[in-house]
Amino acid sequence: MGSINIVSIVIGAVISFVLFFVLRKVIFAKDFNKINEIENELRKKNEQEIETLKHKISLDLKEEFISWKNDYNNKHSQRVNKLNELERRLIQKEENLDKRYLSLDNKDREIKKRENDNRLKEEEFEVIRQGLEKLTSEAKEKLEKISGMTEQEAKDAIIKELENEAKMDAVKSLKVVEEEYKEKSSLLAKEIVSTAIQRIGTEHIMSSAVTVIDLPNDEMKGRIIGREGRNIRALETATEVDFIVDDTPEAIIVSSFDPIRREIAKRVLESLISDGRIHPARIEEVVEKEKNNFDSYLREVGENAVMEVGIPDLNPKLFLYLGKLKYRTSYGQNVLQHSKEVAMIATYMATELGVDISVAKRAGLLHDIGKSIDRETEGTHTKLSVDLVKKFGESKKIQDAIASHHMDVDFTSIEGVLVQSADAISAARPGARREMFESYIKRLQELEELSVSFQGVNKAYALRAGREVRVIIDSNETDDNKTFMISKDIAKKIQEDMEYPGQIKVTVIREIRATEYAK
Repeated sequence: MGSINIVSIVIGAVISFVLFFVLRKVIFAKDFNKINEIENELRKKNEQEIETLKHKISLDLKEEFISWKNDYNNKHSQRVNKLNELERRLIQKEENLDKRYLSLDNKDREIKKRENDNRLKEEEFEVIRQGLEKLTSEAKEKLEKISGMTEQEAKDAIIKELENEAKMDAVKSLKVVEEEYKEKSSLLAKEIVSTAIQRIGTEHIMSSAVTVIDLPNDEMKGRIIGREGRNIRALETATEVDFIVDDTPEAIIVSSFDPIRREIAKRVLESLISDGRIHPARIEEVVEKEKNNFDSYLREVGENAVMEVGIPDLNPKLFLYLGKLKYRTSYGQNVLQHSKEVAMIATYMATELGVDISVAKRAGLLHDIGKSIDRETEGTHTKLSVDLVKKFGESKKIQDAIASHHMDVDFTSIEGVLVQSADAISAARPGARREMFESYIKRLQELEELSVSFQGVNKAYALRAGREVRVIIDSNETDDNKTFMISKDIAKKIQEDMEYPGQIKVTVIREIRATEYAK
């Protein structure tokens, strides 16, 4: 039973497998036919589309070819036209070149002809030139014999004469211009200076080497001298000055060339007289006290001077140096008073001219501040003044104005010129300064000798205390223009070789005198 079932199962499986393949073959045969039909239809359809596409592409290519052909024909036509135009131009240029060639050929012939003519003329000119040179040489020899001068000597003489004529012409022009501007500037300067001097109106104070101290009575002289002169010896030793007790009623004279020592001695004596106790120990005590307090007094003097002039922001360290100027003189003129005058005069002139008033005022007050230390330090008072103001913070403009107030350096600003002018005005006005009689006479003699040293000068006279020199020149040796030049040369020589306060006026006089005798 079991084997029968297995056989029957196998047979059933084989039958099923055979039936499956038979059915699959039948089905596949049907599908293959269908696929063939679809493929035939697609082939027909593709062939139609291909034919249609071929036709369309063919039409497009024909149109593109026609368009390209038309463009090519147009461009070819334009190129042909351009070539024709270029050919026409080339032909025209060739014709023009032919014409130019003919013209140049004609000109070349003409130039050659002219060269031949010029060569003939040059030969003629050479003959004429040689003849002229011979005549010139003969004439030059005759002229040299007649004049007694060589050609070079004659040239030098003519050049020298022309130079002199040019100088005279220049002097004439310069004289006219200078006189014109001198007149205008003189009027303006006189107005400004006179206004400044009128506005300042300061009293004139001359310092000397002695101080007179008033006493309450003549009995005080004996107390000051002391028993056997011990008090006055103690005073002179402690103060380092001389006390002169003479017959002058109720007065003692303090004498010293050091004004600070003289002032301290004066203050000591006044303090002793006020206190009433006069003996060597007390004298030494008062002298020490006055010396210790004197710097404070000098600062106060300097501060008062600054306030009087009106400078609000000056470095307080400069007050001491300004105070010291009260006890310094220059040709007898008090330097502090002089510095205040210079500051005010420079201020007034700066106001009139419309320049920096602050610079003029500060530089004017400080221009001589170096004199407060010039006895203690090496260097000119101008350099020391510049160093001091630089040390205490003054501006470069102030330093330059101070440096140029004696014209040791060139002016860098109008304010510097004003300070120099104000310094000269304060120092040079009559009576402002005094000098030793011997040096005064020596300066006048030197001024006259310097003026007479110039060629053509006969005599020279110093006038107005040496502030003017009048020069008499020989009228036969000089003319008016040379007179003008001599005055300038003398003034320049005085500036270079002499030292003097203020300025010196040089007046050159040329006069013609005619003398005849009645018989």
